[in-house]
Amino acid sequence: MEKVGLQLYSIKELTQKDFIGAIEKVAKIGYDGVEFAGYFDTPAKDLKAVLGAYGIKPAGSHIGLAKLKDELDRVIEYCLEIGDPYIICPSMPANMRDSADAWKRNAEFFNTVGEKCKANGIRFGYHNHAYEFEVFDGKFALDILVENTQPDLMFVELDTFWVEYMNLKSVDFINKYNKRCSVLHIKDMKSPEEKINTEIGKGIMDFKEITSLGKKIGVEWYTVEQEEFEVDQLYSIKESLTYMREIL
Repeated sequence: MEKVGLQLYSIKELTQKDFIGAIEKVAKIGYDGVEFAGYFDTPAKDLKAVLGAYGIKPAGSHIGLAKLKDELDRVIEYCLEIGDPYIICPSMPANMRDSADAWKRNAEFFNTVGEKCKANGIRFGYHNHAYEFEVFDGKFALDILVENTQPDLMFVELDTFWVEYMNLKSVDFINKYNKRCSVLHIKDMKSPEEKINTEIGKGIMDFKEITSLGKKIGVEWYTVEQEEFEVDQLYSIKESLTYMREIL
């Protein structure tokens, strides 16, 4: 069975109030894993015990650039203890994404991060937003990043919503990056006019096509993320999971 995770940033109001309780709720809904957006000062041994008790797996950790630079050893140690297979950079500050050379420098740094992660049995990835599709020297910023990183040192966690937000097609980039798309962020768009999130399967994006291609290239996790809600968050993420189970 294909693995479906939830990026916990989706329910950040719940995780901020009760991190452990939020994980339990996600597990009871039926998700296979959770992708972390912070650990809320939870000791690794305690989080590992909670994941085991609820039968839910770690599906990656979003780690900001500052921690990748200054605390990478500690982050790797934490991820190893909880059994998390991925460390993922979730964004890039504006002053580090304004030219082709800037993206090449980012790639150089990511190669060093990826090397250290690989040496410890963890894979390093990068998660896009919309600004990675700005063009420099005739190339998308994301293409520059991918071309200048080693395939075994950085994978792409392609955020499907942000690709389509830029009037591009997710499947084109999944085909282009192929097996480097180890994880897909599954995030639906309400309409071309109203470019906001909605439950998976209720928007305009073709996730049957996206997941069919994902299966062909061996995507490891389909990770649901939602940032805007018109109904109760837990009901919403359950609806998204139900649809994902139907199409996978």
